[in-house]
Amino acid sequence: MKTPFHLAFPVLDIEETKSFYQDVLGCKIGREDKNWVDFNFFGHQLSAHLKPDELNKTKKNEVDGKSVPVRHFGVILEWNDWQVLSKKLKKINTDFIIEPYIRFEGEVGEQGTMFFLDPSGNALEFKTFKDKDQIFAS
Repeated sequence: MKTPFHLAFPVLDIEETKSFYQDVLGCKIGREDKNWVDFNFFGHQLSAHLKPDELNKTKKNEVDGKSVPVRHFGVILEWNDWQVLSKKLKKINTDFIIEPYIRFEGEVGEQGTMFFLDPSGNALEFKTFKDKDQIFAS
């Protein structure tokens, strides 16, 4: 990773958010306050801010025949790590927006992807590529 990114996003409840990102996704908690908390999100810095009035229904676009939330974030994992996370999320009965599957199979940009929501309704996408040269392929 060349440089980690920072993303701040709104949440409904700090404690529920901490539990999800720490216990489900394995993120370590960094600095925190009663109104925000930082996470180590796979080497990147996420800042969850208590701001319920900024949360609303996300618009969607069609991608590969699936309805994808326009506002979403996530990371690109190694193939095996993506498989492990996918199995863990299925085991705990995650309500997927888009179940884990291979998108653009046999085409440029072939990738594993899955979408689900955090407790505040923020859409998360986790991807993987067997060939990392395909990440920015067109």
